[in-house]
Amino acid sequence: MSKKNNSANSSTSGIKIYRRLLSHVIPYWKVFVFSVCGMVVYSVTDAAFAYLMKPLLDDGFVKQDPTIITWLPIFVILIFTIRMFSGFISTYFMNLVARNVIRDLRKLMFNHIIDLPVPYFDNSSPGKITAKLVYDVEQLASAASSVITIVIRDSLSVIVLLAWMVYLSPMLTAILLITTPLLAMLILFVSKRFRKISHRIQGSMGDVSHVVEETITGNRVVKMFGGQKYERQQFDKINSYNRKQQLKLEFTNSISTPFIQLILSFAFAFIIYMATTQSDHEVISAGTFVSFLTAMIALMQPIKRITNVNSKIQIGIAAAQSVFEFIDSKTESDSGLIKLNDVQGQIVFKNINFSYGNDDKLILNNINLDIKAHQSIAFVGQSGSGKSTLLSLLPRFYNINQGEISLDGVNINDISIYELRKYISLVSQNVTLFNDTVEHNIAYGALESASKEDIINAAKAAHAMEFIEKLPDGMQTHVGDNGALLSGGQRQRIAIARAILKNAPILILDEATSALDTSSERHIQAALKTLMKDRTTLVIAHRLSTIEYVDKIVVIDEGRIAEYGTHKELLKEQGIYANLYELQFAND
Repeated sequence: MSKKNNSANSSTSGIKIYRRLLSHVIPYWKVFVFSVCGMVVYSVTDAAFAYLMKPLLDDGFVKQDPTIITWLPIFVILIFTIRMFSGFISTYFMNLVARNVIRDLRKLMFNHIIDLPVPYFDNSSPGKITAKLVYDVEQLASAASSVITIVIRDSLSVIVLLAWMVYLSPMLTAILLITTPLLAMLILFVSKRFRKISHRIQGSMGDVSHVVEETITGNRVVKMFGGQKYERQQFDKINSYNRKQQLKLEFTNSISTPFIQLILSFAFAFIIYMATTQSDHEVISAGTFVSFLTAMIALMQPIKRITNVNSKIQIGIAAAQSVFEFIDSKTESDSGLIKLNDVQGQIVFKNINFSYGNDDKLILNNINLDIKAHQSIAFVGQSGSGKSTLLSLLPRFYNINQGEISLDGVNINDISIYELRKYISLVSQNVTLFNDTVEHNIAYGALESASKEDIINAAKAAHAMEFIEKLPDGMQTHVGDNGALLSGGQRQRIAIARAILKNAPILILDEATSALDTSSERHIQAALKTLMKDRTTLVIAHRLSTIEYVDKIVVIDEGRIAEYGTHKELLKEQGIYANLYELQFAND
């Protein structure tokens, strides 16, 4: 009983998914209808050619009718000319609709990616997300073009040809239709298997993309730590699994089509036998039989394509399910409506508790902190103590479990996300640069309207002009994927220049000088001191020598605020901070 329910649910789900996919065709319904008109004309030409066989034999060969002999070749050329143009119209314009749908879905998915919350990316590999956008959507091309073309055009061809065959001989047509229930059961069985295997293939393609991306991104680590053998083994394992699933799909497809054709061949053989042993109640002329046989042979190709298209339908539905599940995933929740003016930068963390996902373990526990406007605060602690997590709550990269964070007395949950982030600049140790020019990387996103003078001034303030001027094309030099053509220090200075250009009242520096050499760091520290004036600055630093000048230092230990005070005050306490400071300078 449960298997029947699962089968029914699967069929219903498939229909819903396909309806949803077809809903994306609606904006292009005129082109779609034009293509369908071409299909109708194309399918009629099949029966038209079969129709000509009857007068060709009965009137042309037997009776030697001169009119038939003269005009029949002309009609044949005319039919195939019409068939050529209608075939082009049906195929090209259906592909046009399909490509528009694919473009729209990719645009929808990319826009969705941009709006997804940070936790989604924490739990999903970039390779798998990319596979959905590239591979899964491309699978829909078959479902949205060739499948629709085959289903509509070939179904019409089958209907028209069967109608002609019924007209010629109802008895022989009935014999052919006896095989229909057998074919339906076989197609239903194959459909379930196709969809099941297709889901596995799409998952394995995401795994392939993930492994390749990790290997490319971490190529230096792979080389330095001798990971080539391990990565090859991982890739071979996933690649072999993908091959295995593809072969299962091909095996099912390869064995199902000939089996369907074998069933049809028995029907065809019986039809030929019945026609050649004419009974008294249905006498068939040679022209009628050849016309029937021509229609029957013409029926083979559309039936073959219709039976073959089942695999494409199931692949398309499986891909569509993957795509629509992704599109339906929750985006960042933003119930905030308040827009702020003249932000001063007072930040208050009140009774903050936070844990990742459904994990019961608190990463942050009862955090209370009042940061005055224009104050500079440094956060110190062991790796994993919760420093970066705490500052990630301010721009609402994560939602807190309990407590409240306020900006200038307003709960940040009541402020729109776009408005909130407009007033925060971030420079992280993990610098992100885009494969574009230096200028566009500094004036990125909402900063693109900045004047060239402001961009240059920001670069100078970040001490980036020193190397930018030496680049082949200066500000117009492309930096490569994630700034691959620049050194770590150069990438960091461009990121700092971007933050300087934004000129936000709140500045977050997460190990902002970690990738700089001593010479560069001196320049940047001077630039940062200038940048930090008249703005609230939150600094995370492991190198304690870089934070001695801040107003207050917060020591976080195991998710709690353990110590709070100035550099001198904390050294006097001889606590965690003093131990970290002494340990660091002892190592130096």
